[in-house]
Amino acid sequence: MISNRLRAGAVLAAAVALLWSCAGVALAQGKKKEAEEKNRTLSGVVLDPNDAAVAGAIVQLKNSKTLQVRSFITKEDGSYFFSGLDPDTDYIVKADHQGMSSPQRTISSFDSRKRPVVNLKLEKK
Repeated sequence: MISNRLRAGAVLAAAVALLWSCAGVALAQGKKKEAEEKNRTLSGVVLDPNDAAVAGAIVQLKNSKTLQVRSFITKEDGSYFFSGLDPDTDYIVKADHQGMSSPQRTISSFDSRKRPVVNLKLEKK
């Protein structure tokens, strides 16, 4: 009789632990989703002087608060993408490819768009 009670108690303890674990996962997913909703993304296309998409261009994104620089090499269609951007921070973006550069563009914290699109056009130096 005691061993049945012990087994029942162990099963109950395991069930409670599983419920707490599931609740923790759900809470963590909720916080992650909330953070993703607050963050911004930046995307665009790098173009050459003739307005053709440039594959292999290096796009640099600089955080104006931390001065951290992130880079992206454009895809075959000239596109680039950055995610997880703080909406309360200004960013500077530019592109370089084979001796050409685009003018720097600023993504302002005052710009309320969650998914701004900034196309960058390369110019000869």
